[in-house]
Amino acid sequence: MTELQNKLQWRYATKKMNPAKAVPQDTVDRIVESVRLAPSSSGLQPYEVLVVTNAAVREQIKAIAWGQAQITDGSHLLVFAAWDNYTANRINQMFDFTNAQRGGSTEAGDAYRKNLLANYTVRDPQVNFEHAARQAYIGLGLALVAAAFEEVDSTPMEGFDPDSLDQILNLSERGLRSVAIMPLGYREADKDWLVNLPKVRRPSAGFVTQVK
Repeated sequence: MTELQNKLQWRYATKKMNPAKAVPQDTVDRIVESVRLAPSSSGLQPYEVLVVTNAAVREQIKAIAWGQAQITDGSHLLVFAAWDNYTANRINQMFDFTNAQRGGSTEAGDAYRKNLLANYTVRDPQVNFEHAARQAYIGLGLALVAAAFEEVDSTPMEGFDPDSLDQILNLSERGLRSVAIMPLGYREADKDWLVNLPKVRRPSAGFVTQVK
């Protein structure tokens, strides 16, 4: 196995985190930076990541997330929040930023911008949100891998009331809707029933199809 595969073999959806052991901030920063570097459709990055450490806020989130203890036992909670819609302003901002970083526009880039503006801005906002949410899940996947590489425990979660979470974090005011959350911490192995169970994944023969 490669080092990365070993780390992925090590990780699991941690059920009991040690509330006395916090993840160092520089480690969290590296995990979040991996999300920032994740690919996204058309390079728009149509989501944001909130890093929640406030204990009282995490208690509120725990209450609307089926009481999952990792939310408060971990030291950091990542919240992945997607754009609620693709707007002309958002699309133009990203293209303008890209042009500034790359030293100017190109004919191909301008044509691509016009295509997105013509097609995305007329779609139903819910369709656009769902598309943006799928991009957020790419970021979630990168966060899981990055956390494993840092040997930080994490648990991806959809088990929460998104409307309530949006209200707690005032996401609607920012044009965002919560998609997934991911506590970060360190396992409390002697209290976690899952820690010593073998990792179970479908074998490659039933999972991978080679089309030649």
